[in-house]
Order: sequence, then structure tokens, then C-alpha cells
Amino acid sequence: MEQDPLDRTGLPHRADPFDWTDGEARRRERAGLVRALRPRPADSPLLDLASNDYLGLARHPAVTGAAAAAARRWGAGATGSRLVTGSTALHAELERELADFCGFEAALVLSSGYAANLAALTALTARDGLLVSDAGNHASIVDGCRLSRAETVVVPHAAPEAVAKALDAHPGRRALVVSDAVFSVDGDAAPLAGLAAVCHGRGAALLLDDAHGLGVLGTGGRGALDAAGLAGAPGVVATLTLSKSLGSQGGAVLGPARVIDHLVNAARTFIFDTGLAPAAVGAALEGLRLLRREPERAERAREVARALHRQLTGAGLTAVRPDAAVVSVQAPSPEAAVDWAAGCRAAGLAVGCFRPPSVPDGVSRIRLTARADLTEEQIDAAVRTIVALAPGTASPRPDAS
Repeated sequence: MEQDPLDRTGLPHRADPFDWTDGEARRRERAGLVRALRPRPADSPLLDLASNDYLGLARHPAVTGAAAAAARRWGAGATGSRLVTGSTALHAELERELADFCGFEAALVLSSGYAANLAALTALTARDGLLVSDAGNHASIVDGCRLSRAETVVVPHAAPEAVAKALDAHPGRRALVVSDAVFSVDGDAAPLAGLAAVCHGRGAALLLDDAHGLGVLGTGGRGALDAAGLAGAPGVVATLTLSKSLGSQGGAVLGPARVIDHLVNAARTFIFDTGLAPAAVGAALEGLRLLRREPERAERAREVARALHRQLTGAGLTAVRPDAAVVSVQAPSPEAAVDWAAGCRAAGLAVGCFRPPSVPDGVSRIRLTARADLTEEQIDAAVRTIVALAPGTASPRPDAS
């Protein structure tokens, strides 16, 4: 009888337990959903409408200088979790200034906006509690709901009446309603006043992710909650990211001091995660201070978004009216969206490409970032490129990936 050949460990060869991934790869290819990493050079010649650098601060010399200074003073890494060695005076300074700027009693900085949502959702709910989540919420909220172990009811997008119905169906339970303040796919704002009224009338807490509102909406860029009059309101907690308008990296939870203290003691993605690197803390702090000094950047980001939307829809494309700095332009299929984005890149323009399963409605689109530092000439050039390469007007690019 023939014996099995030996593998490199000297043991009889067996089937590779990851062979199943080949089938998954073929399935993604058939569906036009293959994703690939594309490292960008430090000096990319592309006009960037793909990043989330809404205020153009990621390369601002004051921000990068603050990052370098923080690394020199505090070290390259935080060296440990926030509760061990990972908290510096710089972290505390950023938390104080974030809370003050956004109108909340206290703030807690984490290593990412994703971690901030997981922290808030898992620490502010219970297994016997209720979570009510908008169908358009970001993946970090979806995952936080799953990890919370609370019963989760997903309601139709931007529908306070559906939230009310879900809460009324579970009277007496500790409930938390969670929504993006500005949705990341289409850039539309949640009906914050309606959600707050529903929650207040039923004793539910409200958690709002303001990742795409900070730096763009509200007085001087103080965010969507400031714009809606909800900053610091009883029963309201906010999460946000430092990696968009502030040009750095990291996330934060803002709310009443007792809520933040509870997160310090109960949120696993805070307790067991290494603290945010000092360079990122220093950069975010300087980005926040720069926004205080130059509040006009927020209005400029909104102006650019409106200009992009006006010109693109005027050219016959279907784009969602932007409530903040995201402009979403529909494509007829995932393949068309990929080809469109690839064509734009080949023409010198970087745009986002959103396809299922990243989009909850199943509609593929290219996604544009309206940056405050874009000139009128750059806006016009971007629109010309997008319109010229729109599906139905240009041949698919064979190098799309």
C-alpha cells in the first residue's frame, strides 16, 4: 500500500485546512467583489477625493510637526494599555479639549473610531437589554451590537417612527438607540431631533457616531450633535474619530463624566487595548486647535460638497444631496463602479468605490470626499473626469481591480 507523502513537518500530508478560501475567492471574482490593497506613494500625483481628510489637515505642517514633537517627547508608542502605562498627560489634554470643543462633560480617547464604537456599545448595554440600530449604520456599530449580546432590533434607515415602535414593543427594558449622525455611504444626516425626542419620551439612551460630522457640521465644526442642539444633552453619548477631520488617527467617546468613568472600568476595547500612540495624540490635538483657529474650514468643506453635487447632478448623474462632506454617486453595478473608479485613477483622480457588502442597500457607487482645501479648478477638473468616465460614456478599463 502506498503511503501518504510527508509534508515539510515530516508528518503525512493532509488537505490544507484553508483550501476553502480558494472557493471564496472564486465566488468574489464571479460577483465582481474582489478587493485588493493598493499602497500609495508618499508623493502621490493623484487629486485626492477618496480619503476622509475633510479639512486637509493630514499633511498640514502644524499637525505633522505636532506628531513629530509628541513622538520625540513621549516615544513612538504608548507602551501599554491606558490603565497601565499607555496614558500620558497628552492623552488627558486631548480628552479635555475634545470634550470642551464638542460640548460634553468628558471624553475618552481610544485607538480607533471602530474601537470607540465597540467600547460604547458593549459597556452601555446588557444581555437582557435592548439595542435599536439604524439599517444604514457603519460596520463598527453592527459589530458592536453583535458583541454586546443585547437583543438588537434593526430598524429602517432614518426612521424615528420605527425606533419608537421598536421601543414601544419592549417596555421597561434598558434600551439604547444607536445611529450614525452622518452616514458614511451616502453622506446623509440622521434625523437627530426626532431620534432624541423618541428616546427622551421613552427613557432610552441615545448613542450617535459623529465620525463624519466633526469638523464639518455645527458651529465652527463642532459636529452634528452641536448643530442639532444635542451636545451634552442628558441621555446622549457620542463617538467620533480623530482620523477624518482632525487628520490623525484614533477615536473617542464623549458623554457625562459618570458614563466615561464606567467605560474606563468596563469597556474591553479600552481596558485591553494598547493606548493611542503619542504621535497620533499630538497630531489630533493640534488638528483640533487648528480647527478652533480656522473655523471657516468647516463651511468650506460643505461648500465644496455642494459644488460637487450641483455640477454632477447637472451633468445627469445620480448623486445624493450631501448633508456634510460626502458625495455619493450611483453606479449601475459593482463592476461598473470598479471600472469607473479605475478609470478615474488612470486619469489622475482618486475616488472611493463602495460595493456590496460594504453598502447596506446593495447599490454600488463611487464616493467623493469634499475637502476644504480643494480649489475651484480642482473641483471642476474632478467633475470633468467623473462625468467623462461615467458608465455608458467610457469603455471598461481592463486593469480594474
